[in-house]
Amino acid sequence: MSDIPDLAAAQKVLAAQPFSNLVGARLVSFGDGEATLELDIRDDLRQQYGFLHGGVLGYAADNALTFAAGAATHSRLITAGFTIDYLRPAEGVLLRARAQVVRAGRTRVVCRCDLSTVDDEGAESLCAVAQGTIAVLGSSEESEGSEAMGVSGESGESGEGAIRGRA
Repeated sequence: MSDIPDLAAAQKVLAAQPFSNLVGARLVSFGDGEATLELDIRDDLRQQYGFLHGGVLGYAADNALTFAAGAATHSRLITAGFTIDYLRPAEGVLLRARAQVVRAGRTRVVCRCDLSTVDDEGAESLCAVAQGTIAVLGSSEESEGSEAMGVSGESGESGEGAIRGRA
């Protein structure tokens, strides 16, 4: 059996993150140094002007960046840092965060992410871009359990508990 995580294994890691469940995030693609995370835009995720809250965009960027790194390195990971630029207010029915690896090194992985909203007719609008550095903590073989492949990295809790599949 391969130790390379697939979409189903990565989805289990995402499901182990309580905050991801709270916002209703779904991992819809994972592999070859890329990952796509989606979530439905709900009223309780909006800010006072009716747009999707910037913190939700930051969450989506953080997790998509780290999942993309995990799809390339198959290692235990944690977000070392990321920047996000908000290009326009996020409006629509769906948020899509597409991340890809720019360069995978031995101890750090640099990734970028495009965040788009999708309207009820299916049209996408780019609303933010992010770039992040993901730290490699060790190989997935050094971890305990199958959910420890390390493709997570929620901000706010430093992500380490979620990385090991134990939020």
